[in-house]
Formats: sequence, C-alpha cells, structure tokens
Amino acid sequence: MSDQSSDQATQDASAVTPEGDQDGDQARMNARKVREGIVASAAMDKTVVVEVVERVRHARYAKTVQRTKRLYAHDVDNQARVGDRVRVQETRPLSKLKRWRLLEILERAR
Repeated sequence: MSDQSSDQATQDASAVTPEGDQDGDQARMNARKVREGIVASAAMDKTVVVEVVERVRHARYAKTVQRTKRLYAHDVDNQARVGDRVRVQETRPLSKLKRWRLLEILERAR
C-alpha cells in the first residue's frame, strides 16, 4: 500500500511542470485591457491623449448611452497624430496620469 501511495505522490508532483507556469504567465499577460480610440491630443512629449467611446445601456431607461474616457498613453516615438485611430494597452503606472501604452496605429488621420 505504501508503495502505491508513494508512486501516486511522485506522479502528482511530476504533473506540475514548467509549462504550466508559463501558462500562468501567459494568462496574466493577456489579462491587460486593450482599447481602441481616436487621438485627441499629441502636444506632449512621448504622450498622447486617446478618447475611447464606450456604448452602455442605461440601467433604468434601457437607452444606449455613449460614455467617453480620455486615456493618457505612452507613445515612445511620438508617431501618433491628432485624429489617428489607435490601439492602446493597459500597463503599469508610467506617470501620474499615464496608465496605457500605444500598441499600434490602426488608421492615419486624413
């Protein structure tokens, strides 16, 4: 009996592999929020202000309401311009207001 239980414990211990740990890291990385919006301001150095429009249903009146959030995003190369459609991703706090970073420019302003 004790041989079987020790074999069982060995199998359980081998079931936890380094690959399982990588899955945990991958899940944590994918948990960061990604939003799309329009660049409202690019006047600051390495920072853009992105306006994200969210459509939500009003709790009482059931009408669809638009809510606008202004996100401060880190733009390393100062490549985004006002009017560009961009994708931003949540990140660690970079400054007092900056909590997002620019992932890509989806569409240039005309």
